Amino acid sequence: MSEVFEGYERQYCELSANLSRKCTAAGGLDGEQKKQKVSEIKTGIDEAESLIRKMDLEARSLQPNVKAVLLAKLREYKSDLNNLKTEVKRIVSGNLNAAARDELLESGMADTLTASADQRTRLMMTTERLGKSGDRIKESRRTMLETEELGVSILHDLHSQRQSLLHANSTLHGVDDNIGKSKRILTNMSRRMSRNKWLIGSIIAVLVIAVALILYFKLK
Repeated sequence: MSEVFEGYERQYCELSANLSRKCTAAGGLDGEQKKQKVSEIKTGIDEAESLIRKMDLEARSLQPNVKAVLLAKLREYKSDLNNLKTEVKRIVSGNLNAAARDELLESGMADTLTASADQRTRLMMTTERLGKSGDRIKESRRTMLETEELGVSILHDLHSQRQSLLHANSTLHGVDDNIGKSKRILTNMSRRMSRNKWLIGSIIAVLVIAVALILYFKLK
């Protein structure tokens, strides 16, 4: 659910309950006090209508499944506000005599007031549920933050391990290069030793042949 909508909803529920109390108080006043209280109530009703419009705009900007639930709530709030307006009109209408009041009650005002009281009770219950939902949302956020911190820590460890592996890989490549160079040097040395052996053997053979020839001619 939208946090913006919940904020408007809490404001509306508090305002509606306050207006209901003011309507009850205004019914027992007369003269200027009554006019002042009615003026306060009308100002509050204007604020309530503004909140309902804001809730309506916010609800219509959300996903269809969420929007349907919120618009259903809005219909209840609009009905509650209409009941408040009717109650204000009754207060403003002046000093009704007992017979007129009885006639209004018989025509359905009693049912309207009862329905309004029931709706305000539901609004207060909704506010309480919203408070509990807010606590659950805070707990979920705390868990998400802890999970996010754990994920960041794991990613940091993985990055460190990757750097270590890359460094070890570079070291192994360096060792392989050194081994390759050493192998080439040893191969060259082996070839030179082989050539030297053949050269020394050839020299010895020539010397032996020369000595043999010298001895042959001397003894002849």
